[in-house]
Amino acid sequence: MTASTASPRVLVRTEGALGRLTLNRPEAINALDVDMIQALTAALEAWRDDTDVQIVLIDGDGDRGTCAGGDVRALYDQIVAGQAETTTEFFRSEYALDAMIAEYPKPVVALADGITMGGGIGLTGHAAIRIVTERSKLAMPETRIGFTPDVGGTWLLGRAPGRFGEYFGLTGSTMNGADAVLLGFADHFVPSDRLDALREALAYRADPTGPAEIVLLFDETPDPSTLPASREWIDDAFSADTVAEIVARLRARTESDAVATADLLETLAPTALTVTLDAVREAREMPGLRAALEGEYRRVMWFVRHHPDLVEGIRAQIVDKDRDPHWSPATIAELASDAGAPARSFVPERSLF
Repeated sequence: MTASTASPRVLVRTEGALGRLTLNRPEAINALDVDMIQALTAALEAWRDDTDVQIVLIDGDGDRGTCAGGDVRALYDQIVAGQAETTTEFFRSEYALDAMIAEYPKPVVALADGITMGGGIGLTGHAAIRIVTERSKLAMPETRIGFTPDVGGTWLLGRAPGRFGEYFGLTGSTMNGADAVLLGFADHFVPSDRLDALREALAYRADPTGPAEIVLLFDETPDPSTLPASREWIDDAFSADTVAEIVARLRARTESDAVATADLLETLAPTALTVTLDAVREAREMPGLRAALEGEYRRVMWFVRHHPDLVEGIRAQIVDKDRDPHWSPATIAELASDAGAPARSFVPERSLF
């Protein structure tokens, strides 16, 4: 085994034929900053043509989760300080890394163990082999802070069965491991107490058939997801054309979960909900991940440069923690007829790719 540290917050080393990338910021559930993104990118670039590295494994240190997402407090500080260019570079670097993982010429195995949300989905959700456990908690929770899913999240949401993509995109709800496999955010369920053995097998087991077959030796069938029981009301409500109509359909249902979902949506940022609905549906028709990332980039930079709800959402949830955001507009009823249009058509000063 050889070891080196590209950055204190990313552990980069090789074990046998395995290149290991471990996020090493457990005190923040491995939240991503730009230095971590650059370290991950540099390692993948170095291993691309390294014949000693045949498989790449991405995971996170600590028991709480693989990655809670991007460092939104740092994002808040940058926007408030008028450092839009710094924010632009963060997102451009992050999305380029997500695309690199998806297109990497060697198999990338990602462990989404514990909390894996937002930017964490960008690292794990586009890998060739995506593994969850009984501890997994996956989500694209951006609407909770007045924002919209990114890092290729809309690409994954748009390909979930039925209207689960709209449901999880708008509500920011959490998936367990079985849910993630059902929805296409993961491929295999491996009990957490078998992960160390899996890591060792990936590094040292001589198996010409590849890592997918190795993972199958550790794969188990989880308890079934409960989501199919809710599909009827989710498909009915979240197939509506607008957020307002989604809420109306939810309120017309008899299921208590449907009514609770309507209550939740009415607490979230109306603009973020509309932009997200538009983004998931646009991504569903996209030809590939890169196109979806470009659609997300337009919307993200529109929020960063032109709309107050992102800063307000982070303030209320992370900075002041008063949980009392003041959205603009305040209610779904006040939304313009096509409130998603400005974000959809926004042209950032710098292109993504």
